[in-house]
Amino acid sequence: MKILVLMKQTFDTETKISLDANGKIDEAGVNFVVNPYCEFAVEEALRIKERLGAGEVTVLSVGPERAETSIRQCLAMGADKGVLVNTGGLEGGDEFTTAQIVAKAIEKVEYDIILAGFQAVDDGSAQVAPRVAELLGIPQVTVITKLELEDGKAIATREIDDGVEIIEVALPAIFTAQQGLAEPRYPSMKGIMQAKKKPMERYSLADLGLDAGLVGTDGAKVKIVELSLPTPRKGGKIVEGEPAEAAQKVVQLLRSEAKVI
Repeated sequence: MKILVLMKQTFDTETKISLDANGKIDEAGVNFVVNPYCEFAVEEALRIKERLGAGEVTVLSVGPERAETSIRQCLAMGADKGVLVNTGGLEGGDEFTTAQIVAKAIEKVEYDIILAGFQAVDDGSAQVAPRVAELLGIPQVTVITKLELEDGKAIATREIDDGVEIIEVALPAIFTAQQGLAEPRYPSMKGIMQAKKKPMERYSLADLGLDAGLVGTDGAKVKIVELSLPTPRKGGKIVEGEPAEAAQKVVQLLRSEAKVI
Protein backbone atom coordinates (compact mmCIF):
# COMPACT_ATOMS: atom_id res chain seq x y z
CA MET A 1 0.00 0.00 0.00
CA LYS A 2 1.21 3.48 -0.90
CA ILE A 3 0.65 5.84 2.02
CA LEU A 4 1.14 9.57 1.57
CA VAL A 5 1.44 11.94 4.54
CA LEU A 6 1.04 15.70 4.15
CA MET A 7 3.29 17.42 6.67
CA LYS A 8 3.73 21.07 7.59
CA GLN A 9 6.75 22.50 9.36
CA THR A 10 5.74 24.93 12.10
CA PHE A 11 7.49 26.86 14.83
CA ASP A 12 7.86 25.16 18.19
CA THR A 13 5.00 26.22 20.46
CA GLU A 14 7.58 26.92 23.19
CA THR A 15 9.33 29.45 20.96
CA LYS A 16 8.99 33.12 21.85
CA ILE A 17 7.69 34.90 18.76
CA SER A 18 8.72 38.44 17.86
CA LEU A 19 8.09 40.73 14.89
CA ASP A 20 10.77 42.31 12.75
CA ALA A 21 10.92 45.90 11.51
CA ASN A 22 8.50 45.07 8.68
CA GLY A 23 5.89 43.65 11.05
CA LYS A 24 6.53 40.05 10.01
CA ILE A 25 7.48 37.11 12.22
CA ASP A 26 11.21 37.24 12.91
CA GLU A 27 12.59 33.75 12.23
CA ALA A 28 15.94 34.49 13.88
CA GLY A 29 16.39 32.05 16.74
CA VAL A 30 13.04 30.33 16.06
CA ASN A 31 13.01 26.53 16.37
CA PHE A 32 11.00 24.86 13.60
CA VAL A 33 9.51 21.39 14.08
CA VAL A 34 7.07 18.93 12.56
CA ASN A 35 3.54 20.16 13.24
CA PRO A 36 2.38 18.02 16.20
CA TYR A 37 -0.86 16.92 14.50
CA CYS A 38 1.15 15.87 11.44
CA GLU A 39 3.26 13.68 13.75
CA PHE A 40 0.09 11.74 14.63
CA ALA A 41 -0.51 11.23 10.90
CA VAL A 42 3.06 10.02 10.30
CA GLU A 43 2.81 7.57 13.19
CA GLU A 44 -0.50 6.18 11.93
CA ALA A 45 1.02 5.74 8.46
CA LEU A 46 3.92 3.78 9.94
CA ARG A 47 1.55 1.60 11.96
CA ILE A 48 -0.55 0.82 8.89
CA LYS A 49 2.58 -0.28 7.05
CA GLU A 50 3.62 -2.42 10.03
CA ARG A 51 0.18 -4.03 10.32
CA LEU A 52 0.14 -4.88 6.63
CA GLY A 53 3.74 -6.07 6.68
CA ALA A 54 4.43 -4.15 3.47
CA GLY A 55 3.95 -0.77 1.89
CA GLU A 56 5.63 2.58 1.43
CA VAL A 57 5.26 5.81 3.39
CA THR A 58 5.99 9.09 1.60
CA VAL A 59 6.05 12.43 3.40
CA LEU A 60 5.23 15.53 1.33
CA SER A 61 5.79 19.08 2.53
CA VAL A 62 5.37 22.51 0.97
CA GLY A 63 7.63 25.24 2.29
CA PRO A 64 11.08 26.82 2.25
CA GLU A 65 14.29 24.77 2.08
CA ARG A 66 14.43 24.51 5.90
CA ALA A 67 11.37 22.20 5.75
CA GLU A 68 13.76 19.41 4.71
CA THR A 69 14.88 19.05 8.33
CA SER A 70 11.33 18.16 9.37
CA ILE A 71 10.93 15.74 6.47
CA ARG A 72 14.17 14.08 7.56
CA GLN A 73 12.74 13.74 11.08
CA CYS A 74 9.77 11.87 9.62
CA LEU A 75 12.18 9.66 7.64
CA ALA A 76 14.05 8.97 10.89
CA MET A 77 10.76 7.84 12.45
CA GLY A 78 10.48 5.26 9.67
CA ALA A 79 8.99 6.90 6.57
CA ASP A 80 10.53 5.71 3.30
CA LYS A 81 10.96 8.85 1.22
CA GLY A 82 10.30 12.56 1.22
CA VAL A 83 9.01 15.14 -1.24
CA LEU A 84 9.67 18.86 -0.81
CA VAL A 85 8.02 21.56 -2.87
CA ASN A 86 10.30 24.53 -2.30
CA THR A 87 8.32 27.76 -2.02
CA GLY A 88 11.17 29.82 -0.55
CA GLY A 89 10.61 33.52 -1.22
CA LEU A 90 6.92 33.10 -2.08
CA GLU A 91 4.88 35.83 -0.40
CA GLY A 92 1.23 36.10 0.54
CA GLY A 93 -0.09 32.58 0.03
CA ASP A 94 -3.02 31.22 2.03
CA GLU A 95 -4.80 27.89 2.55
CA PHE A 96 -6.41 28.10 -0.90
CA THR A 97 -3.09 28.56 -2.71
CA THR A 98 -1.31 25.98 -0.53
CA ALA A 99 -3.95 23.40 -1.44
CA GLN A 100 -3.38 24.17 -5.13
CA ILE A 101 0.36 23.49 -4.71
CA VAL A 102 -0.17 20.31 -2.69
CA ALA A 103 -2.71 18.92 -5.15
CA LYS A 104 -0.31 19.53 -8.06
CA ALA A 105 2.55 17.88 -6.18
CA ILE A 106 0.40 14.83 -5.40
CA GLU A 107 0.06 14.23 -9.15
CA LYS A 108 3.72 13.16 -9.04
CA VAL A 109 3.21 10.69 -6.15
CA GLU A 110 1.55 7.27 -6.08
CA TYR A 111 -0.91 6.83 -3.22
CA ASP A 112 -3.72 4.62 -1.97
CA ILE A 113 -4.44 6.69 1.11
CA ILE A 114 -3.49 10.19 2.32
CA LEU A 115 -3.04 11.21 5.96
CA ALA A 116 -2.49 14.69 7.39
CA GLY A 117 -2.74 16.59 10.65
CA PHE A 118 -6.19 18.11 11.05
CA GLN A 119 -4.70 21.56 11.65
CA ALA A 120 -1.37 23.34 12.07
CA VAL A 121 -0.55 24.87 15.44
CA ASP A 122 0.64 28.12 13.85
CA ASP A 123 -2.53 29.19 12.02
CA GLY A 124 -5.14 26.66 13.21
CA SER A 125 -7.11 26.92 9.95
CA ALA A 126 -7.77 23.17 9.40
CA GLN A 127 -8.45 23.89 5.72
CA VAL A 128 -5.65 22.56 3.55
CA ALA A 129 -6.34 18.80 3.63
CA PRO A 130 -10.11 19.16 2.98
CA ARG A 131 -9.37 21.57 0.12
CA VAL A 132 -6.89 19.07 -1.35
CA ALA A 133 -9.51 16.31 -1.16
CA GLU A 134 -11.93 18.52 -3.08
CA LEU A 135 -9.33 19.27 -5.75
CA LEU A 136 -8.46 15.57 -6.11
CA GLY A 137 -12.11 14.54 -6.10
CA ILE A 138 -11.68 11.93 -3.36
CA PRO A 139 -13.51 11.34 -0.04
CA GLN A 140 -12.30 12.94 3.19
CA VAL A 141 -12.86 12.28 6.88
CA THR A 142 -11.49 14.84 9.33
CA VAL A 143 -10.40 14.76 12.97
CA ILE A 144 -10.20 10.97 13.25
CA THR A 145 -9.08 9.02 16.31
CA LYS A 146 -9.16 5.52 14.79
CA LEU A 147 -8.64 4.09 11.32
CA GLU A 148 -9.22 0.56 9.99
CA LEU A 149 -8.56 -0.64 6.45
CA GLU A 150 -10.14 -3.58 4.65
CA ASP A 151 -10.89 -4.62 1.08
CA GLY A 152 -10.33 -1.27 -0.61
CA LYS A 153 -12.24 0.73 1.97
CA ALA A 154 -11.54 2.49 5.25
CA ILE A 155 -13.55 2.78 8.44
CA ALA A 156 -12.75 5.93 10.40
CA THR A 157 -13.87 6.92 13.87
CA ARG A 158 -14.08 10.46 15.16
CA GLU A 159 -15.44 12.02 18.32
CA ILE A 160 -18.63 14.07 18.25
CA ASP A 161 -20.76 15.61 20.99
CA ASP A 162 -21.81 12.88 23.44
CA GLY A 163 -20.42 10.03 21.36
CA VAL A 164 -18.47 8.92 18.29
CA GLU A 165 -19.15 8.88 14.59
CA ILE A 166 -18.06 5.92 12.42
CA ILE A 167 -17.67 6.61 8.71
CA GLU A 168 -16.91 4.16 5.91
CA VAL A 169 -15.39 5.42 2.66
CA ALA A 170 -13.83 3.89 -0.44
CA LEU A 171 -10.12 4.37 -1.06
CA PRO A 172 -8.29 6.47 -2.04
CA ALA A 173 -9.33 9.01 0.56
CA ILE A 174 -7.86 11.68 2.83
CA PHE A 175 -7.96 11.43 6.62
CA THR A 176 -6.86 14.12 9.07
CA ALA A 177 -5.47 13.10 12.44
CA GLN A 178 -6.57 14.30 15.85
CA GLN A 179 -4.72 13.75 19.11
CA GLY A 180 -5.41 10.20 20.24
CA LEU A 181 -5.06 8.57 16.83
CA ALA A 182 -1.49 7.40 17.50
CA GLU A 183 1.26 8.42 19.91
CA PRO A 184 4.30 9.42 17.81
CA ARG A 185 7.44 7.34 18.30
CA TYR A 186 10.87 8.85 18.92
CA PRO A 187 13.39 8.40 16.12
CA SER A 188 16.12 5.91 17.04
CA MET A 189 19.79 6.61 16.44
CA LYS A 190 19.72 3.99 13.68
CA GLY A 191 16.69 5.69 12.14
CA ILE A 192 18.40 9.08 12.24
CA MET A 193 21.44 7.71 10.43
CA GLN A 194 19.31 5.90 7.83
CA ALA A 195 17.23 9.04 7.21
CA LYS A 196 20.26 10.80 5.75
CA LYS A 197 20.39 8.26 2.91
CA LYS A 198 16.67 7.96 2.15
CA PRO A 199 15.44 9.48 -1.13
CA MET A 200 14.27 13.11 -1.18
CA GLU A 201 12.55 14.50 -4.26
CA ARG A 202 12.48 18.27 -4.76
CA TYR A 203 10.19 20.34 -6.92
CA SER A 204 9.89 24.02 -7.63
CA LEU A 205 6.63 25.72 -8.52
CA ALA A 206 7.84 25.79 -12.13
CA ASP A 207 8.34 22.01 -12.04
CA LEU A 208 4.66 21.67 -11.11
CA GLY A 209 3.57 24.04 -13.88
CA LEU A 210 2.41 26.67 -11.40
CA ASP A 211 2.73 30.42 -11.75
CA ALA A 212 4.31 31.77 -8.56
CA GLY A 213 2.15 34.88 -8.81
CA LEU A 214 -1.08 32.88 -8.87
CA VAL A 215 -0.20 30.86 -5.76
CA GLY A 216 1.12 33.87 -3.88
CA THR A 217 -0.50 37.18 -3.00
CA ASP A 218 -2.37 37.51 -6.29
CA GLY A 219 -4.03 34.13 -5.96
CA ALA A 220 -4.79 34.21 -2.25
CA LYS A 221 -8.38 34.49 -1.08
CA VAL A 222 -7.28 35.75 2.34
CA LYS A 223 -4.61 38.39 2.82
CA ILE A 224 -2.93 39.23 6.12
CA VAL A 225 -3.14 42.97 6.68
CA GLU A 226 -1.21 43.21 9.91
CA LEU A 227 0.32 41.08 12.66
CA SER A 228 0.51 42.19 16.28
CA LEU A 229 1.66 40.57 19.50
CA PRO A 230 -0.64 40.19 22.50
CA THR A 231 -0.50 42.94 25.12
CA PRO A 232 1.96 41.87 27.83
CA ARG A 233 0.24 40.68 30.98
CA LYS A 234 0.57 43.00 33.93
CA GLY A 235 1.92 41.72 37.20
CA GLY A 236 -0.59 40.57 39.77
CA LYS A 237 -1.19 42.04 43.21
CA ILE A 238 -0.88 40.27 46.53
CA VAL A 239 -3.54 41.35 49.00
CA GLU A 240 -2.41 40.87 52.55
CA GLY A 241 -4.31 40.92 55.82
CA GLU A 242 -6.89 38.84 57.63
CA PRO A 243 -9.30 36.90 55.37
CA ALA A 244 -12.29 39.20 55.93
CA GLU A 245 -10.21 42.34 55.48
CA ALA A 246 -8.40 40.92 52.42
CA ALA A 247 -11.72 39.92 50.84
CA GLN A 248 -13.00 43.49 51.17
CA LYS A 249 -9.83 44.83 49.53
CA VAL A 250 -10.17 42.34 46.67
CA VAL A 251 -13.76 43.36 46.01
CA GLN A 252 -12.76 47.03 46.10
CA LEU A 253 -9.94 46.44 43.60
CA LEU A 254 -12.20 44.45 41.30
CA ARG A 255 -14.62 47.37 41.30
CA SER A 256 -12.20 50.32 41.13
CA GLU A 257 -9.24 48.98 39.11
CA ALA A 258 -10.27 45.86 37.20
CA LYS A 259 -13.81 47.23 36.72
CA VAL A 260 -15.31 43.74 36.42
CA ILE A 261 -17.99 44.27 39.05
